[in-house]
Amino acid sequence: MERRRIDRPQPEDLPLDVLFEDRDIIAVDKPAGMAVHPSPGYESGTVVNALLAACPSIRGVGSEERPGIVHRLDIGTSGVLLAAKTARAYHAFREMFSDKRGVVKKYLAVIHGAPHAKTGTLETLIGRKPWDPRRMAVDVPDGKPAITHWRVLARHGGISLAEFTIETGRTHQIRVHAAHLGCPVAGDPLYGAKEKDARMRPRPERPLLHAAVLGFRHPFTGGRIEISAPPPPDIVYAG
Repeated sequence: MERRRIDRPQPEDLPLDVLFEDRDIIAVDKPAGMAVHPSPGYESGTVVNALLAACPSIRGVGSEERPGIVHRLDIGTSGVLLAAKTARAYHAFREMFSDKRGVVKKYLAVIHGAPHAKTGTLETLIGRKPWDPRRMAVDVPDGKPAITHWRVLARHGGISLAEFTIETGRTHQIRVHAAHLGCPVAGDPLYGAKEKDARMRPRPERPLLHAAVLGFRHPFTGGRIEISAPPPPDIVYAG
């Protein structure tokens, strides 16, 4: 699929590679370290800033703070991010992502160690820790169901490259489930293993997690679309 680049029209707007675009939707390859939308400390240089500069019509689609955004990635996560260019697409995708109808999300992650089985499924509850609202945990009283499938793709020394496919979209789901398996995502400051990160060369500068594939049925054409983003060098090298 042809990729095109959103060049920075203003100093604070970062360039983005466009993975797919039509009259209603646009999917970009979000770099690690780039926030999805403005927030305290990240007022500029976000995906939303770049999209608004390249596609001014997105302004007013959905929420004022996060125009066009129908799902999010953590700031440290790279890969496929979908946005709506029209109000009808925004509402269609919000509903689709809410009930996960036909949505496929596959991630690549560099993890410490490896699960006992090469493939498997983890199903738990995930919710916020009462004593630390920054962190999520499994099987907390107010947790919501979370389902993650894993597949180990390669092993090298004490690390592995794994593919995670999620059926639900809980906050930090893959990072929490990887840690629960005893194989935390390399570079993860919340759920990881700092002493193991310190032994990696180069040492990871972010959670080594990449949104590799996003699949869905187009809400208006009915066609099946699968958008993929190649893993960045830190994932390739570490894995």
